[in-house]
Amino acid sequence: MHAFTYHRPTSVADAVAKRSADADASYLAGGMTLIPTLKQRLAQPTQVFDLAGLADLKGIVVTDGAVTIGAMACHADVALSADVRRVIPALSDLAGTIGDPQVRNRGTIGGSLANSDPSADYPAAVLGLGATIHTNTRQISGDDFFKGLFETALKPGELIVKVSFPIPKRAAYMKFPNPASRYAVVGVMVAETAQGVRVAVIGAGACAFRLSAMETALSKSFSVAAIKDIAIPADDLNNDMHATAEYRAHLVGVMARRAVAAIA
Repeated sequence: MHAFTYHRPTSVADAVAKRSADADASYLAGGMTLIPTLKQRLAQPTQVFDLAGLADLKGIVVTDGAVTIGAMACHADVALSADVRRVIPALSDLAGTIGDPQVRNRGTIGGSLANSDPSADYPAAVLGLGATIHTNTRQISGDDFFKGLFETALKPGELIVKVSFPIPKRAAYMKFPNPASRYAVVGVMVAETAQGVRVAVIGAGACAFRLSAMETALSKSFSVAAIKDIAIPADDLNNDMHATAEYRAHLVGVMARRAVAAIA
């Protein structure tokens, strides 16, 4: 591990100001990605700003129309929240499938989204439910947030403070997990929202994406039959030791049909 200076900022403003003054500094949320990369000497930040003590970044609030989750809420907080379970059970289910108990009690929603791992689960909920990412300076639509492999719309030093999920009419999340890591080989969120049907996929591509063909078909007939013949092109999908692009394309269809069946 390379040497760095460790800080525990006292406020969001303090963290952002100090981080912005050093282009080579990093935020530390749950540390599920940063700590391993530091140990493997794959990252070399000059300073690390630990956000664990910032109460403003924690908590879950449910209103009539949305669930708002603080960026430092851990996955277990979301999975075990009775309020989340009551209004968006699919989001609670999704959080409960992430990693193992140790990961769920350390990893955070803000850290996961800022990292934008192609196999991370929360991006499926952000796209599938039409969420909004709130940072220290602005609001970013979920549809505009994920840009590519480990790439998001966040600017250098910008910090996620909370995420707002509109409450859908109904939704379900299904994933095919890697048996060792529990990362999604493929995961699909299907939701019927006030703005229409949304289908979001993770694990298959460089980042989370939506399937417009399935959304259109399900808008006409919300049934498994409506999407059973929709072919998923494998051209731009991930191809690695865990699954070929063709297998991932097949899994997208399978997980989507299971999600629709769970809802319907």
